Amino acid sequence: MMRKYLFSAGFALLVAATSVSMTVMTPPAFASEIKYVVNDMPITSGDIAHRAAFLKLQRKKGDAAQEMIDQTLRLAEARRLGIRISDAQVEAAYQRFATNNKMQLGQLDGVMEKSGVTKDHFKEFIRAQMAWNQALSARYRSGEGGSVTEQDAVRRMLDKGGAKPSATEYMLQQVIFVVPASERSATLAKRKREADAMRARFNGCNTTREFAKGLIDVTVRDLGRVLAPQLPPDWAEQIKATKVGGATATRETERGVEFIGICSSREVSDDKTAQMVFQSEGSNDKAADDLSKKYVDELKAKARIVKR
Repeated sequence: MMRKYLFSAGFALLVAATSVSMTVMTPPAFASEIKYVVNDMPITSGDIAHRAAFLKLQRKKGDAAQEMIDQTLRLAEARRLGIRISDAQVEAAYQRFATNNKMQLGQLDGVMEKSGVTKDHFKEFIRAQMAWNQALSARYRSGEGGSVTEQDAVRRMLDKGGAKPSATEYMLQQVIFVVPASERSATLAKRKREADAMRARFNGCNTTREFAKGLIDVTVRDLGRVLAPQLPPDWAEQIKATKVGGATATRETERGVEFIGICSSREVSDDKTAQMVFQSEGSNDKAADDLSKKYVDELKAKARIVKR
């Protein structure tokens, strides 16, 4: 899986974000005009200016216009694959970024505004990274990232002194409070409260269906056994941080409001686990960067990119 590689690369603001002076003059407002059209999606001079400020904040060199073209292609590809990152997911990631950098949200907002990046531009960058992360993970799992064969696993075990790696195996249960798209704006908040209430009562997977009996449009799905490297990228951190018998926080998704219960967990070590762990470890090296570049290059080759 590509998740760890892309998460760390995508959010590499380094220490620069926390060291930017809060007295920096706010950049003047400017007229924004369309500079590129990528598959009918416009990229404005404002988008490019914000990305240039973002690169400066990261102390990175780069072509701001090209980065915006790449981001637009990545988002479009993620949408084609049915990948949707909700506003709630983006806000949670934005909050985590502030916390990890020992900042209050207001401080981070201030850094983004006064540096010329703007919080909206950074949040859209977060959305694009999360979506691309999932798209690239799917492609990697399909074998294009170079799947680990049994022979590869044996060789790596020998390199490690014959030790076979282990991984946590989870038994999971998914609870979905269904919200039809046509009713989303009217009922989502109410369904969120209902899901939070049920999640607070969750005390193991055996009683979930009994709790759900008296509720309308609630689906309970047993997800079976899932190894840690196989966890969906958007749920993995929460699942790993949740104790057995507990449940993750609720999240708004395209289906409605969801949470995942942790029925049980155990450490396992077998040939399948070894292959999975080694494949996950291998995603953090140059191969991951190469796969991402190859994927974007393919999208560019098929895209309609018009410079205004």
